Amino acid sequence: GMETQSQIKRKLSQTESIEYVCKLLEDTEYKFLINLADEICHHFNFFNFRGIVQRSGCMKALRELEKEGHFILPKPPRKSEKKTPRRLDSPVPLPQSVPSKVGQIHDLDLLLVETEENMRIWNELMIREHPRGAGPLVGRQIRYLVKSECGYLGGFSFSSAALQLQDRDRWIGWNLEARRELLQYVVNMSRFLIRPSISCQNLATRLLGMVIRRFPKDFEARYGYDPLLLETFVDISHYSGGCYRAANWQWIGKTKGRGRQDHLNRADKTVKDIYVYPLDNDFRHKLGLPKNCGLDALEITSNIEGESWAKNEFGEAKLGDSRLSARLVNIALNKYRKPGMAYARVVDGDKSKVKGYYRLIDKPDGSAVTMSNILQPHREQTIRRMKSQSVVLCVQDGTDLNYNNLSNCKGLGFISKNQTGATSKGLHLHSMIALTTEGVPLGILHVDCTAPKQRTKGEKQRTKNMPIEEKKTYCWIEAVQDCMDIKHQIPHTSLINIMDREGDFYDNFDYHRMNCSRIDLLVRAKHDRKTDGPHQLFETAKLSEIKAHLTIKIPRQSARAKKSKQKARAKREERMAEVNLRYTQVVLNPPQHLKNKEPIKIWIVHLREESPPSGTNRLEWFLLTTLEIKSAKDAIQCVKWYCLRWRIEDWHRVLKSGCGVKKIAHKTAERLKRAIAINLVIAWRIMLMVLLGREAPELPPEVVFSDLELKVLSAYANKKKIDPPDELGKAVKIVAKLGGYLDRTCDPPPGYQIMWRGYLRLQMLCEGFLLNDG
Repeated sequence: GMETQSQIKRKLSQTESIEYVCKLLEDTEYKFLINLADEICHHFNFFNFRGIVQRSGCMKALRELEKEGHFILPKPPRKSEKKTPRRLDSPVPLPQSVPSKVGQIHDLDLLLVETEENMRIWNELMIREHPRGAGPLVGRQIRYLVKSECGYLGGFSFSSAALQLQDRDRWIGWNLEARRELLQYVVNMSRFLIRPSISCQNLATRLLGMVIRRFPKDFEARYGYDPLLLETFVDISHYSGGCYRAANWQWIGKTKGRGRQDHLNRADKTVKDIYVYPLDNDFRHKLGLPKNCGLDALEITSNIEGESWAKNEFGEAKLGDSRLSARLVNIALNKYRKPGMAYARVVDGDKSKVKGYYRLIDKPDGSAVTMSNILQPHREQTIRRMKSQSVVLCVQDGTDLNYNNLSNCKGLGFISKNQTGATSKGLHLHSMIALTTEGVPLGILHVDCTAPKQRTKGEKQRTKNMPIEEKKTYCWIEAVQDCMDIKHQIPHTSLINIMDREGDFYDNFDYHRMNCSRIDLLVRAKHDRKTDGPHQLFETAKLSEIKAHLTIKIPRQSARAKKSKQKARAKREERMAEVNLRYTQVVLNPPQHLKNKEPIKIWIVHLREESPPSGTNRLEWFLLTTLEIKSAKDAIQCVKWYCLRWRIEDWHRVLKSGCGVKKIAHKTAERLKRAIAINLVIAWRIMLMVLLGREAPELPPEVVFSDLELKVLSAYANKKKIDPPDELGKAVKIVAKLGGYLDRTCDPPPGYQIMWRGYLRLQMLCEGFLLNDG
């Protein structure tokens, strides 16, 4: 088991302990605090891992208890002078002839500071060249000097972890009790200095790797136990933290601007980014923390079972009152059981439940009950699921939600105009979902729900000269930016941001080049741009060599009548298309209105159906990607990933048809967004249930269904003499049969519409089962 930290103050705060200390103070033998502390340490067994008395901790606890009025301690014999660090008589000589690349530095090494001479060098370096000086540092400490043939290049120090950090503690997943007992296993990297005179590419990342390999052994040798987690803070007003991300540290949040001694809660320090580095991947288990706690990697099938999924996806929502968070969980559970229905019908007219729903949704528009706050716990769970994958596809797209029937709803925007000039009011939803490379949805990452303003003719003409932040296409860049922020938290997962033709604008690729090099883009091209070659973009792709032949499945599509700006669409039968695959690297020149931008190197993958059947449209795609295409296999991978872009279209369909978000009615757009936010997650779970049944039918059914649902499904299977729901795939198929699925040999897998119809009937059967059982 883990050794826990002595809780000195807590032990000494107990009534019998205070009585014991008071009795010692009556004894004239203990005239000095240091003698008193030693006696108390021996009496209460306050020893550290190496058997040394915890005198400093005991003295600190005694002083705090004295301030609380429990007793009066002996006064020190004289006022101690303020200690000053031991220094050199002159600055540390500057390093000479430092190469521009780290691989060219010889004899690069970390020197453990153990002698007085090395301590003086370390202090001198930090006092003169580090923004925070040499300290003082607290608790258990380790220091290093960075040495090479060029001279001293910098230094490190490690000391006790921050006593309390909200974002760190939430990420670890421990409570107050566990933090007090186990905090010593977290160590703070309190100083990292590369001397300002040095300019050497990748030196910081190399040194971080070196110190991470060296530090645990030196710490164990000095203090007798293994540290499990490192933390550090980065002042983003001066540094970007790029070297930490490159060295696989994880960004987990921000500080509150409070120092260790901020007893008055002034928060007068700069807010810093928090980075952590687990020295043991299984550190939570070694700390004895519960399974799946904190914000670490989560398997797709974890925390989504039965009825617990709603608590995991909504329970931590910061809505200003914990009772509202609990109410949100219940609302989500009820809505999931009967998606698409008005809430009053969902709860069968239960007045208290209906009243609770409207008390949450109808909070004032400036309250903490916002779309982003409702979705935040789900986003965190989604990022945890992403951590368990080596590659994640981040698919973004937009869709309009028409609320033209809500004539009294405030805050709606312009979404379309029909042939007669009549406008439609509503909201535009731009979102990004995370998928595995098999297309299983991990969750919703980013949502931007806006009320678009109708532009005048003059405003439309001036669009090209507007700053990109003011253009409606900026939502695509914001999602890319969010993708990069997520990448900081999951450095070991590759992220591919996938977009349709609306994402093909030059600013998007330029922003990626300037800011987001650690994620990749995959965008279907819309514009036939100029290149640095003799031909335009599309012609360049067509003239490149054929590298492979593929068969692409084109799904069936139902007919659609002409509506508003949407064109009529003919019915399309499912078919297989034989296509040629080409790829090449091109250089895109910027458009005229962005002529100050640099050209962009990018790869283009071209798919073309040479002989489409008569009466059908030819399949032809041009895919732009920042991924390096080294072979036909890489290009085929891009095509497969792009084919999964349609998952977000499926999700929109589940959201609108299955959850009925366009039928929601509230008095303001802000209240509509709250109801939409709940349904976004419900639509994700419906989609997950269907796709897990297809992609992983062998999973246990408890992953998705509650005990009651499985009991009802088993009874139905027994009655119909079909396979029992002992696997997820079989359980999903029974639900589909409840919705009218015939399961003939020629039938495709059950779709979402049949599934939610079946799930509604399942909930009705569950209610009947409970009534009969009662």
